[in-house]
Amino acid sequence: MKLMRTAVLAGVAKKVYDESRKPENQARIQAALARVRERRTHR
Repeated sequence: MKLMRTAVLAGVAKKVYDESRKPENQARIQAALARVRERRTHR
């Protein structure tokens, strides 16, 4: 059972990594990080 869980987690991690490499998703991630940083400075 643990082997299956590890395989699923590795598959999910690869999918996230592949998606994050796409330019349109990089822009979206950077915008989200900028919003988080902005909220932190306003507190």
